[in-house]
Amino acid sequence: MMTPTAKAKNNLLRSRNRLIGAALAGCSVFALNACISDGDENSKAPSTPSSPEKSVAPSMTSDPDAAAKKAILTTYDGMWAAQMKAYKDRRTSAKGTDLPKFAALNALSTLELDLRQMKDSGSRVVGTLGHAPKVTGIKSSGTPRATVVDCLDLSAWKETDSSGKVIPLPSNQPTRYQATATVEQWKTGWIVTEYTPNGERSC
Repeated sequence: MMTPTAKAKNNLLRSRNRLIGAALAGCSVFALNACISDGDENSKAPSTPSSPEKSVAPSMTSDPDAAAKKAILTTYDGMWAAQMKAYKDRRTSAKGTDLPKFAALNALSTLELDLRQMKDSGSRVVGTLGHAPKVTGIKSSGTPRATVVDCLDLSAWKETDSSGKVIPLPSNQPTRYQATATVEQWKTGWIVTEYTPNGERSC
């Protein structure tokens, strides 16, 4: 006959076996190994909490010169708009136009010479000249300076002579050709100092 202590130990052992059996019975046939594996992993898990994963910083995709490029192109486009208006108004010089706000030095001289030649020949612009400028380089040492490369499009350009007849383009003239400009940052802001159209270089 078992003593009360022996009976209690047997009851405790049977209770523990029933709990283990119930736990295993809760696993499906296909997940039995997973349940056992999880139990092993939990028993081996460290007592200290794992450190949180470090967040990965997003890659730098923004252009550090974006603000400067925007200001440079704003100046270049301002010169361009003033130039086109002066052509259509048949100006003989930059006086009375917005050109001096955006162009200076050789660039302004080049544009004024073009205006005088058009006026002297009696020609008049009746079409539009397309363009697509891009900033290709910025130099920050010394006087900040940038290079703008533009692709001029003559497909909608029309120029008439003094009688109103459309002047045809030279046979060797590309419909699209390149122009370059130098834009410098002065105390008053960015300004175009060099402007060179290259009618023989297509783009």
